[in-house]
Amino acid sequence: MEKIFERSDKVFYRDGDKLIKRFDRSYSKSNVLNEALNQARVAETGLNIPRIHDVTLGEGGAAIVMDFVEGKTLETLLREFPEKREEFLELFVNVQQEIHAKRHLLLTKYADKLKMKIMQSELSASARYDLSMRVDAMPRHTHVCHGDYNPSNVILTPDGTPYILDWSHASQGNATADGVKTYFLLILGGWEELAEAYMGRSCAALGVEERYFRQWMPLIAAAQLIKATPEKRAFFIRWVEEDNE
Repeated sequence: MEKIFERSDKVFYRDGDKLIKRFDRSYSKSNVLNEALNQARVAETGLNIPRIHDVTLGEGGAAIVMDFVEGKTLETLLREFPEKREEFLELFVNVQQEIHAKRHLLLTKYADKLKMKIMQSELSASARYDLSMRVDAMPRHTHVCHGDYNPSNVILTPDGTPYILDWSHASQGNATADGVKTYFLLILGGWEELAEAYMGRSCAALGVEERYFRQWMPLIAAAQLIKATPEKRAFFIRWVEEDNE
């Protein structure tokens, strides 16, 4: 078994054609099981994602065993071939549209998650109430939403087939809201210019105006505050405060 990647709270190993995602003890068993359930449910939609083979809950930390997907992430390809940025961006948006075209009615509702996170944030009671009511006023849909869609979570196999990774935040809801989360992730990842180009392409693909896309920004930003690092907190607070100016 070969260690291939490590983060502060999880380690990834390759064991033949399997990937083992091992969590440290800070992860509750319920969170690991929920992530595996999300991934299994999304797999039922027919999207190209790694299939779950096993979940273990040992004392040393839980683990999810899934398919190992050979290839390079879009993040890696964007850095290696900057001249192909437009081509990769088009692929990135098209894959997200494939996600949004799917439905799975057992996934958690995105709007409910947003409201819960907003109400747990550090914002004033009046701000939390106002933002929560605005979530209620937005159109309710049942599109599959990734919740963490960024170039590091799309991998291209050697034959060019895209696979989507990391379904821990999957839900069902408004596709534009999911697009706004991606916009923020691109900026936080250092892809500011790509983020602006993405917003234009995403709005066109979704058939919505940029004004509507921006209406989601303070709502998505407020929901990120409860687990944000100090740097990211300042970023998200700015989007909430600018909305009130």
